[in-house]
Amino acid sequence: MPIPKNTICLWYDKDAEAAARFYAETFPDSKVSAVHRAPSDYPSGKKGDVLTVEFTVAGVACLGLNGGPVFKQSEAFSFQIATDDQEETDRYWNAIVGNGGQESACGWCKDKWGLSWQITPRTLTEAMAAGGEEAKRAFDAMMDMKKIDVAAIDAARRG
Repeated sequence: MPIPKNTICLWYDKDAEAAARFYAETFPDSKVSAVHRAPSDYPSGKKGDVLTVEFTVAGVACLGLNGGPVFKQSEAFSFQIATDDQEETDRYWNAIVGNGGQESACGWCKDKWGLSWQITPRTLTEAMAAGGEEAKRAFDAMMDMKKIDVAAIDAARRG
């Protein structure tokens, strides 16, 4: 399998493999491709420890690096997952939050490894693209939500 030209590298303390396996079980078009072990000791691990994990999240190539506790995830990076309906929105939101994650605002949540996710129904994205009053109504409705309520966004779009 050829090495992708561009890969997102995500820094984990020590749980890159567990995170990658969770993502692979949760999102379609996701998988763990390879697990690489350290050939010798390094600052945050020992020879034979999992050093990197190659995986795909919803078709996006990623590399998980077990780099130790020095750097933390930040909301400055997030995966945005487009959903088609409330059932799909609930499924991803509940999987992330229910697996030790935490809710945030406006469709954002964080997994137990600190990685941020935007679980975004397509109807919200379409409302924002429509612009004008429709976008304003949908945006204003979203501002009071944690997990996005598709019916409420659709109602706001209609006015």
